[in-house]
Amino acid sequence: MTDTTTTTVPHSPPEAETKTPTTETAAIDPQARATELAILDALRAVVDPEIGMNVVELALIRQVILGPSQTEIKMILTTPFCPYAGSMIQQVKEQAESVVDHEVKVTLLAERWDPKDAGLVW
Repeated sequence: MTDTTTTTVPHSPPEAETKTPTTETAAIDPQARATELAILDALRAVVDPEIGMNVVELALIRQVILGPSQTEIKMILTTPFCPYAGSMIQQVKEQAESVVDHEVKVTLLAERWDPKDAGLVW
């Protein structure tokens, strides 16, 4: 058994599925869920400067993994060669660390972003 709480953020913003492997019948930990939602809320301050929308609305945050001593946020970018990647990753880390009292690791996934994931159609 692990002490980690995993939130998978599907292709629609923050109404995410939570998986908590703690007992035989997995139950949602209300405190962990509140923390996950607070992190997602804080991440709304991180805006993609080229598009003008935040990383939550753009569905760039794929997963939030809460652990006892470290939180991991898995995210993607709108384009593989995003010129603002370093800045956005640092902002995600700082915003998440403003919610939790331990280190936050931001992992960049190789997954391709699709505007349809954010409900954008043009």
